[in-house]
Amino acid sequence: MQIYLVGGAVRDQLLGYPVYDRDWVVVGATPEEMLNQGFKPVGADFPVFLHPDTSEEYALARTERKSGKGYKGFKYHASPDVTLEEDLSRRDLTINAMAQDSAGVIIDPFKGQQDLANRTLRHVSPAFEEDPLRVLRVARFAARYAHLGFQVAPETIQLMQRIASGDELEHLTKERVWQELERAIMERSPLTFFTVLADSHAAEKLFGCLGQVAEHQAAHALAATFSEQTGGPVRFASFAYLAQLHTRTSFETLYEKLRMPNAYRDLTQQVATAYPALTQWESLSPEQRLETIQALDLIRRPERLNAILAACRNLATALNSPLNAVNTIEPLLQKIAEIDPKSLIQQGFKGAQLGQEIRKQQLMLCHS
Repeated sequence: MQIYLVGGAVRDQLLGYPVYDRDWVVVGATPEEMLNQGFKPVGADFPVFLHPDTSEEYALARTERKSGKGYKGFKYHASPDVTLEEDLSRRDLTINAMAQDSAGVIIDPFKGQQDLANRTLRHVSPAFEEDPLRVLRVARFAARYAHLGFQVAPETIQLMQRIASGDELEHLTKERVWQELERAIMERSPLTFFTVLADSHAAEKLFGCLGQVAEHQAAHALAATFSEQTGGPVRFASFAYLAQLHTRTSFETLYEKLRMPNAYRDLTQQVATAYPALTQWESLSPEQRLETIQALDLIRRPERLNAILAACRNLATALNSPLNAVNTIEPLLQKIAEIDPKSLIQQGFKGAQLGQEIRKQQLMLCHS
């Protein structure tokens, strides 16, 4: 039995990046031997085990062959006679197809170190084309390392275009596509994700109007407003608004494409309502201001405001638009929250009159 550190941990170690997760491949072992050493099985499709002490993943060396559509359409073969090189040959990119033995020696049969030095994302073999998920993964890696100068090799882009030209992308589940998108927009250069997919002819097919966001002239200015503290929902809502502005396409088509969590969907809808109103706040009537506040449900849910304002600030900066309401809406909501229905009831207001008085006071506050 021989055990090797593989994949992202080796890559990031060579790049000088912090290594958070470590994956291992085991050559020359059987599932029974792993179980006898206390490893816990977790793999449904192929033998993967958790280390009894570290809970890190240890996978038996395996080969694979295409047996159906999509990224799950593979049959795997794991046995003690599968070599390390055979296991590495099924991986997506050369920079992910390196291993390190217990002495620290790098095993690099596909010249991953050379591609690291040349800042190139290159497929390992023509088998790359069999897995449509790799289109998304390569675009995500491009977004992660773009600031270091990494680019996708032209021949790899060609394979990605061939995948996009067929029906394989249609067999990716919405949940898996969303998972890759969510991770990609949190990378250091998220727009690169969309540009690589556009170059691969896959962006619009996967993401509809959002796939064209990088074409908006303000897209790079928007991405520059993001910091490490900018959360995924704020980034997504900002990109989605810009994409809709660029394509004049309904958000409903985006929702049909993606199975996003409610936090993302809700904030996207809220920003679509809030941004036009907040950029025109000074010219809105008290009734229109109150309608905006009520449409966003900010009286009942004031905790929504921070994320809405964060996305709107990003957009205002990118689009070079005034957003004076940012400094007035929070104090306004605080004053509206101070309207006390119990006090009004004690003054004799009840039923419809109570609701009318509350609205009257709210409008008075919105007037100032």
